[in-house]
Amino acid sequence: MAVESRAEAKWSGDLAGGRGTVKPGSGAFSELALTWHARAEDRASGSSPEELIAAAHAGCFAMALSNGLAKAGHTPRELQTSATVTFQAGEGITGIHLTVRGDVPGLDAAGFKEQAEAAKEGCPVSKALAAVPITLEVLES
Repeated sequence: MAVESRAEAKWSGDLAGGRGTVKPGSGAFSELALTWHARAEDRASGSSPEELIAAAHAGCFAMALSNGLAKAGHTPRELQTSATVTFQAGEGITGIHLTVRGDVPGLDAAGFKEQAEAAKEGCPVSKALAAVPITLEVLES
């Protein structure tokens, strides 16, 4: 059964001086402010589409890795993942960097790295973003 996700965005004004908002249809988080300044110059002043992509990618990657590990007989105690999406004005998204640290009983570092690489390739969000270079850093737990 397919599940649909929905979000809404509003924008007023031109790109450089305008303002907007984005909110998820689920209500999982409140409406977030968007501005060109926050997107291209100073993240401290608000969110951006790229920050939302990073959140989606980190979550999807963690879920895919957890699934792969469990199927291999190594259910993780905990996975800590992050995604950094790089945006360059005039070019767009130029890269995504995933980082993961895990507490996985009975699995050595090489096995964990192998599972993390497979999750990076198999995660649905990674597949959707395949036009962008995606790198992975596996940290010692």
